[in-house]
Parts: sequence; C-alpha cells; structure tokens
Amino acid sequence: MKKVFLLLLLSLAVSVVSVSGQIQRTEVLTLGTFHFNFPNLDVFKIDESDQIDVLNPRHQAEIEEIVDRLAKFRPTIIAIELSPQYQSATDSLYSNYLESRHQLSRNETQQIGFRLGKNLGLQKIYCVDEWGRHYDYIQNLFDNQESQEFKDFANFFYDNPDTSLLFRPEPIFKTESILAELIRGNDKDNIKKNFGTYLIGPFKYSSDDNEFFGADFRTGQWFNRNLRIYRNIQKINAEPTDRILVIIGFDHLNLLNYFFECSPEFDLVDTNYYLKD
Repeated sequence: MKKVFLLLLLSLAVSVVSVSGQIQRTEVLTLGTFHFNFPNLDVFKIDESDQIDVLNPRHQAEIEEIVDRLAKFRPTIIAIELSPQYQSATDSLYSNYLESRHQLSRNETQQIGFRLGKNLGLQKIYCVDEWGRHYDYIQNLFDNQESQEFKDFANFFYDNPDTSLLFRPEPIFKTESILAELIRGNDKDNIKKNFGTYLIGPFKYSSDDNEFFGADFRTGQWFNRNLRIYRNIQKINAEPTDRILVIIGFDHLNLLNYFFECSPEFDLVDTNYYLKD
C-alpha cells in the first residue's frame, strides 16, 4: 500500500514537470478590452456620439476575426469580468447559448467569451470579478455621502491638478476598428502608462485627519480589488496543462499582468502576439 501511494505521488509530480525539467506553469492570456455595451460606470465616460453598436454587421465581422485570432491560443478556461455571485445566471445563459436558445447581448463577456467558448467546445465560463475592500474609516465616509468630508474628496477626485497628466487616449474603435483598439490597449508600454493614472490625482489627496487618505483609498479601490480578482482566478484550480483566457477591462491589466508575471504558478503570454497574427 505504501509503495502504491509513493508511486501515485511520483506520477503527480511528473505531470507538472516539463521535458526540460522545469515546473510547468499554467499559461494565461489577459485580454484587456473596453466595455462593448457602454454602461459608462467608470470614471471616464464615452459620449453617446462616440459609441458603436457591436451588433452592427461590420462590427460583428470584426469580433469574429478577434475570436478567430484568440482561438489560436486554444484556451481551456475562459474567465470574465463578472462577480461570482452571477455564476449561476451565467451558467444558465451560457448553457442556453450552447443550445442555440440565447442570442448574444452586446457586452464583451458574451460577444467574445461566450462565442469563443462555444467555438472551442467549453462547457463553462468562469466569473472572477470582485470589488475591493476599504479601510473602515474610508468605507464609513462613503456610507455618509452627505458629509462635507465626503464632498471634499469627491470634488478632488473629479477635479484635481493632475487631470492633464492622465493617460486616456481617444478611442479608435469607431474610427479604425475594435481590433485596433484592443491591440493598442494591450500594448505593454500603454499598460504601464495606464498604471500611472492610479498614482496621481486622488492618490495624492489628504484630509485633516490622514495625510495618506488618497493612498489608502487606492489600496482598497484598486490594489485590493485586483488582488481579489487574481485570487478568484487562482480558485479555479487550473491544471498546469490548462490555458486560461481572462477577458477584463483595460485598466485591470496594469496590476493583473504583473501578478501573473511574478507568479510561480502562471506564465503570462503576450496578448498582442495573437491579436496581431
């Protein structure tokens, strides 16, 4: 019995070791994207005149091309920017789509995630989004939005001296193509520039009681949120032979990509290697 157990452990160890003798890590491709249905819930809004209808035949053809390029990565797991609380509803919608009983909505989770999943024969799409957790004193402030302290922070958030330093290039999904927008947003240099927007503006805000208010705010609002998203991806319990595609808003790449690059479990692949193919 002891010998059988040792052999089992050995076989498991061998399964995660590559031919070169190195531990095999799960490949991850993070597809940063804008939100196809334009909910305008983010700080930076897209004017209605600048929006597109992705159900338009021209844009549907563009999305099909994007899906075909991503298919070459051959993902075995697709994760999308929806909270796990919507996993059951997502399972139901995706199941109906697989059975041709659901028409894709405009959002990118379905236009790309559902479409690609069906093309590859995947039976499940994983919801991995999360909100961050704030320090108690910041959360208490947000729970009391009539207070002058909250109003002072809100005013600084939307109107501060660093506005001109923000990296927010004009959208090109309408003037060029959706693919061109995705290639630009997934460019490594642009991802670094995007990260800089989280280190200025509200990050510098200080209150009478706390000179690090802005840094503490970003800790919960952005760093904690993305760490939680990363943890949700970990909880999928992928095998080393799996390939994970994460479909998520552009801004998340500035932290998620770094987490994957540093992880001993994952191997981040170049998204634009596939998008530019």
